[in-house]
Amino acid sequence: MANADTKSRIINIYRLLLAETDAEHYLTVNQIIERLEEKGISAYRKTVIADIEQLIESGIDIKCIKSTQNRYYINSGLFSIAELKLLVDAVEAAQFITEKKSEALIEKLSSLTSTHNSEKLCRTIVLAQRAKSDNEEIFENIDRCHEAINRKKQIRFLYFDYNEDKHRVLRNYGEEYSLSPYCMTWEDAKYYVIGYSVKHKKIITFRVDRMNNVEVTDDVRLPAPEGFNAANYVNKVFRMYDDKMVTVTLKCRNELMKAVIDRFGLDVETDPKRNGYFYAKVEVSASRTFYSWVFQFDGGIDIVKPSRIRKEYREMGKRIFGNEEDNSK
Repeated sequence: MANADTKSRIINIYRLLLAETDAEHYLTVNQIIERLEEKGISAYRKTVIADIEQLIESGIDIKCIKSTQNRYYINSGLFSIAELKLLVDAVEAAQFITEKKSEALIEKLSSLTSTHNSEKLCRTIVLAQRAKSDNEEIFENIDRCHEAINRKKQIRFLYFDYNEDKHRVLRNYGEEYSLSPYCMTWEDAKYYVIGYSVKHKKIITFRVDRMNNVEVTDDVRLPAPEGFNAANYVNKVFRMYDDKMVTVTLKCRNELMKAVIDRFGLDVETDPKRNGYFYAKVEVSASRTFYSWVFQFDGGIDIVKPSRIRKEYREMGKRIFGNEEDNSK
């Protein structure tokens, strides 16, 4: 019984130090004894000191500040407070994580530091009405996709959209999709799985938060097409679409160099010109995603060639703005 009491006391001392101390907050031996007594555990000065020494010998990083009353604290945990703040912000910003799961994750992250520091984990970033997923299967979906990738297996799943009433509507007439997954990517606050779809007969991406009933099958995944490179695919296809790649020349205002580098990286091929413009040669997927990226700069970036892509972009604008009739009547 005495041995059980000793173990209980040591465990409670460890929990006290873990919850209440850090590099800025300490507990003296007397304070530890008081906390233990509140829990109905009797302790003496010598036994507490001996217990702390035992914890140190077992590998717990407990620091002692020598004084008339020695003060003890656990030297941080796995993460610094700055790292935990970053993780909390990432969880808050991730659209594919539901509100419920975000709260649960942040609570777990807060438990990795002292109660004093956990108060500092209150969100400090501003999210402009960031929409959150309503798919509570998201963690299971991610886990099963990773499992299939690691085991080189195929997955089956249902995939849904939303109709005009905001109700889920299954794609593919409610039939399951089959995918040979090769990798996953987190882009624009959303999670995607990338793989070969037999139905589409090509590499394609699926948003993980739009997947239901994900199942890892016993079927060995199909090999990736020759020359497939996941990093290049993500970078060049703008993280969503998989149309045929094309080399495009853009005419850009000088002050938009940062936007071009943000999108295409420092290795992007550019040619400085006069009159406040430069040219950039980029390889992209000629998709709506690319055209919307060009459009957002309000004429600051223009497509020069090829003429087919330039024409397609302008025709899209005509379809959007060509009819100036007031349809609100």
